[in-house]
Amino acid sequence: MSRTPVTLMDPVSAAWISWCEHERVPGNTIRRRRSVLRSVGNAGVATREEIEEWWTTRRHLADTSRANDLAVLRSFYTWCQVWEHRSDNPTIRLASPRPAAGAPKPFSRRDLDQILEHVADDAPLRRAVLLGAWAGLRVSEAAALHWSDVDPETRRARVTGKGRKTRSVTFSRRLMDELLPDTAGNVVTGSDRAWAGGTLGRKVNAAIANAGVHGTFHKLRHRYGSVAYQRTKDPKALADQMGHASVATTMSFYAAAADEAAQAIADAVSDDD
Repeated sequence: MSRTPVTLMDPVSAAWISWCEHERVPGNTIRRRRSVLRSVGNAGVATREEIEEWWTTRRHLADTSRANDLAVLRSFYTWCQVWEHRSDNPTIRLASPRPAAGAPKPFSRRDLDQILEHVADDAPLRRAVLLGAWAGLRVSEAAALHWSDVDPETRRARVTGKGRKTRSVTFSRRLMDELLPDTAGNVVTGSDRAWAGGTLGRKVNAAIANAGVHGTFHKLRHRYGSVAYQRTKDPKALADQMGHASVATTMSFYAAAADEAAQAIADAVSDDD
């Protein structure tokens, strides 16, 4: 049974989004939550049957996307119960899909060189690409990075990641040379203006496609993680650098990298002379 998504949210759904904004939930997360709620339309008052019918309309999506959609709804209904908007959870009978585990597929050295050649004359995009490939930053982290958070002498940057948690990331000398001499304002744009994470992601992804390479900004981060693990075999240090919640996350992503992937990323992320 097909169901046409509703484009507006009910008052309870809108109240959750307002609460998220008040709690300073990251913008990308809020946009994702709003998108899911709008696909339901009446999530605040929907019955279990209506939510289960909505779930059937998501079958065409990848398992990861479906799992994320369901996680958003479950967070919403948990909030509804805490704030006494409703006492039930209409997702109770829905089973979250389990995406198949597998090693990441990072960009090869050749891919990265091709991308960098394409953005050679676009300084902000080049800096963004290098922050992903040579520092392992998420696109939202790269977009928000300000020079006030970077110490050029120690080459350490204070990065704000998921859940507004901060971590210290060490940049290579080569990366610092690429970022300097600008030391004021937003690191990517080189000015007081900063792009939102989603905007930067779209710009970089378009540049990657125009360079004739298949992938997204996140594969730059995978390149960093894969190369770093192959070179150091230190999952704890890598987890700290990449902002993973646990070493287990790092191990599941990179320790099981296939030989083919390891060969493709055999060159160093960036060589310090």
